[in-house]
Amino acid sequence: MKCAKCGETIEKGEEREFNGKLLCEDCYINALSPPRSCDPWAVHSAKSFASKREIDFEITETQARILQVLEETGGSEMSFISEKLQIKQSILEREIATLRHMEKVRGALKDGKKIIRLW
Repeated sequence: MKCAKCGETIEKGEEREFNGKLLCEDCYINALSPPRSCDPWAVHSAKSFASKREIDFEITETQARILQVLEETGGSEMSFISEKLQIKQSILEREIATLRHMEKVRGALKDGKKIIRLW
């Protein structure tokens, strides 16, 4: 069977039902808790946590790859980053939201298009 949102094949028993649609696990998680890149409270919490413990955030391998693409390109659209790294758009959105909370990336407009760029 196929996910009603992303179209990916779902193994029997792995499907999740949400609002009458069968979703894969990633789409189900995003439906229940969509990523929010603009969350002032998350930014405040991240900065507060880091400053109180005098540490720098550890980033995942995927986040490091995203930062590398942005460094190489000077900023890119989400679709380009997703294709370049071969990751689902939903996963990229969640990783970008996390990087935004750590103030590693931010959104910008370039030639009328929304891009993600380094902070």
